[in-house]
Amino acid sequence: MSSLSNLHLLRPMWLLALVPMLLLIWLLWRCRGDVAWRRVIAPHLLPHLLAGNDDKDAWPGPMHLLGLFWLVGVIALAGPSWQREMAPFGDQRGALVIALYLGPSMLAEDIQPSRLERATHKIRDLLALRPGARTALVAYAGSAHVVMPFTTDARLVEQFAGELSPQLMPRPGNDVRQALALSAQLLQQAELAGNVLLITDVIPPDALSALPPGMHADILAMAAPPGAPTPAAGPPAPALDRRTMEAAARALGSSMVEVSVDDSDVRKLARRFDRQPAGGTAEQGERWRDAGYYLLLPLALIVLLWFRRGWAVRWQG
Repeated sequence: MSSLSNLHLLRPMWLLALVPMLLLIWLLWRCRGDVAWRRVIAPHLLPHLLAGNDDKDAWPGPMHLLGLFWLVGVIALAGPSWQREMAPFGDQRGALVIALYLGPSMLAEDIQPSRLERATHKIRDLLALRPGARTALVAYAGSAHVVMPFTTDARLVEQFAGELSPQLMPRPGNDVRQALALSAQLLQQAELAGNVLLITDVIPPDALSALPPGMHADILAMAAPPGAPTPAAGPPAPALDRRTMEAAARALGSSMVEVSVDDSDVRKLARRFDRQPAGGTAEQGERWRDAGYYLLLPLALIVLLWFRRGWAVRWQG
């Protein structure tokens, strides 16, 4: 937004300071030396008795510059603005709710050391890419629960995520709808614009028809693709159902990212989250830039003229 059509004043009440300026200029003009001496000196002698009379009305005179200085100063205090900038203490990154699935399949070791442990590593890497961002953690299986409300302390989220296991969940199952509804509720209660990240290895096909309408959430798929070697020990490791995952991502109006051995997956998600919070606007976390500071240089130049030789006399005549 750099168009002058957005020009406005941040503090327009400062324009009232122009009223005493006009009064002061009028009083100074009434108190000029020639006006006072006119009462006691004949008009034909007055021009020859006053010093600096030849150029008392020349521009720029002290009275002119006083008015100009006051006018520019009042405009600067009023705060002209036509551009936006990021607020210094505003949230430059959108909030994020991480909904982590804690079903028994998350203990499978087709992704080393296990799907769940790799998920906690990905949470740590994602938070490292978004320092200072508000993050909440939700765990779900047959029911959904808030593990950590919104916080900017990434270490707390990492510690709580590292302690989660399927054994802690009170009800078995895979209720994606409840997890998404709880995530949306957290954002609404905190009055934050942000994103939801669903970390899971499977989404039941029958859950697609029950997804919350208008809900947006990205999916981080924590399952190995079909054909990947499956460890003999450990719980069953169903391969990635890419078709169902992608269908769920389309239904949620977002994207599905497969887990990777490097950090390319979390980097992709971080770029998506930081572009613009879902449900937010590009102007959130911004403020109008105060352009009144640009007028300090003209004010300084006007003050320099007060040091011109002979101006003390010109004020009197």
